[in-house]
Amino acid sequence: MENDITKGKTAAVVTHLTLVGCLIAITMNLEPKNAFARFYIRQTFGLHITFHALVIFLNYTTIAFAWEVLFLLHLGLWLFSIVGVLKNKKNQIPLVGQYFQKWFTFIQ
Repeated sequence: MENDITKGKTAAVVTHLTLVGCLIAITMNLEPKNAFARFYIRQTFGLHITFHALVIFLNYTTIAFAWEVLFLLHLGLWLFSIVGVLKNKKNQIPLVGQYFQKWFTFIQ
């Protein structure tokens, strides 16, 4: 178990960088497949996709302070996730993390 975490940690950190980092981590995890890396790739892929979708939505609204709230929420969830990687624990993103694991099963 601990060896599995150690081998997947690099891909798990790379996936937190940007959406491009997620794509790089997916290719890093093709062979050999690592469960720890796969968990965090799904989590951060969902986090990045949700953030970008909400940014596109906010472009068409005039909600005051929405950008600041969205950015702080994204940053907080990102920090929560990366701390889990650094502590060698699988921290699911609150409220939506379980859905990210189900929705992104194409990430192997």
